[in-house]
Amino acid sequence: MEGFDADVVIVGAGPAGLMLAGELRLAGVRTVVLELLAEPMRQSRALGFSARAIEEFDQRGLLSRFGDVQTIPFGHFGGLPIDFQVVEGGSYGARGIPQSRTEEVLAEWATGLGAEIRREHEVVGLTADDGGVTVDVATPAGPDRLRARYAAGCDGARSTVRKLTGIGFPGTDPTVELWFADVTDCPLRPRFAGERVPGGMVMVLPLGPEARRVILYERGMERQGDGPPGFGEIAAAWQRLTGEDIGGARPLWTSYTTDSSRQAAEYRRGRVFLLGDAAHIHLPIGAQGMSAGIGDAMNLGWKLGAVLNGHAPGDLLDTYHSERHPVAAGILNNTLAQRTLYLGADDMNPMREVLTELLEYEEVQRRLVGMVTGLDIRYDVGQDDHPLAGRRLPDVRLAGGSGPAGTESAFRLLHKGRGILLDLRDDGELRAAAEPWTDRTDVVTAAVPSEGALAGVEAALVRPDGHLAWIGSGGSRAAGLPDALTRWFGRPQEGRRAAAPAAAGARP
Repeated sequence: MEGFDADVVIVGAGPAGLMLAGELRLAGVRTVVLELLAEPMRQSRALGFSARAIEEFDQRGLLSRFGDVQTIPFGHFGGLPIDFQVVEGGSYGARGIPQSRTEEVLAEWATGLGAEIRREHEVVGLTADDGGVTVDVATPAGPDRLRARYAAGCDGARSTVRKLTGIGFPGTDPTVELWFADVTDCPLRPRFAGERVPGGMVMVLPLGPEARRVILYERGMERQGDGPPGFGEIAAAWQRLTGEDIGGARPLWTSYTTDSSRQAAEYRRGRVFLLGDAAHIHLPIGAQGMSAGIGDAMNLGWKLGAVLNGHAPGDLLDTYHSERHPVAAGILNNTLAQRTLYLGADDMNPMREVLTELLEYEEVQRRLVGMVTGLDIRYDVGQDDHPLAGRRLPDVRLAGGSGPAGTESAFRLLHKGRGILLDLRDDGELRAAAEPWTDRTDVVTAAVPSEGALAGVEAALVRPDGHLAWIGSGGSRAAGLPDALTRWFGRPQEGRRAAAPAAAGARP
């Protein structure tokens, strides 16, 4: 790597940046993470992650590192209750895991794989050209300059990388403000989904045996300044809204957020990418923000690794924007809709009543749950004739596997961040067609239950991010498989050609 200090420089050691660092190291990519903070963030901030993020962590063997993960079976859409178990794998997300713990887990994973995190490093300049990216950095030891093949901005809503690259951040200005406080010595009853009260909304979330998070919105509230509110302000507003006196509680942390909703016009400009809050911000409802950043990293990491390792052409990287930009656009839409339902005054009651009636239909529940959890994401993988193509792989149980160890769980197969071809009919022709790509994909022969998510599927190509890139069914055998492998994993190994598939239904 002559002339380069790293393959990829990541700016920001938050969840998205650390997840991307780990993904790149799984692909053997030399990665440096630059972080302004001198020490890891200790504040709780986000309190868990979505059902889809739970799956993504499990696909990398990370879920067990969080200990006993408790999920929330019931949630809400704009304050209207829904049983999230109406969809397979559905939940309102992991409960009570502070963002500081998530970052700790991801940092241990990424550095354990060989990623380097450099703290107290502030990016002050960035220029990209056809050959790479130059990053100017202010460090405690003085100015520094790094040269890398690519750069990723994971540096938050006020992203320096986004500004230096000149990428627009269009959207809406804030119209409401929510206040937060993590407190102890405050025995309030839980209000998990929030309660609409005269004048606004209040919520109480347990943070363990001693601490709680209180969240409030007071209609018509105006405040000057750009910093967090003082606890005295929060306690006074809480008393106005509920009549409860929390002034004697001990505050651990206070903060605020708004409903400002913005999305980067481009997720990729040449050799620079944006992920997480640098690419999208919105009102935090349903753990969708941090979880979307995790999804961004899962989507980009393996693609960037494939290009840097010479397997895939550079235009594979364009699918990062085409796949992830619509996902965040949907999140912005649903959080703005929930804001109106959740925080609107009594003139929204007719809309709440209509939606409550619609929620009696399971199809409506499934649609809203899939939207909030991210479990309904479907990418365009070029196979429109099968309903599972482009969707996520559920954690199906595999029997009789002859591939890598641990084949009882489909998610275990993805721990190494490689593609997987599931041969579910013990088809030698299928394996022969995939053989030229076995340097970057694993072929697993196994069986699945006759009922369930993969019922009727004879074979499936799974991308490293857990999405189904190709489905074989109805006797199609290997038809379309070489094209799918080439599209997502690049050219076959030199000197090795994919076997031409036989006509559908034919037998050797």
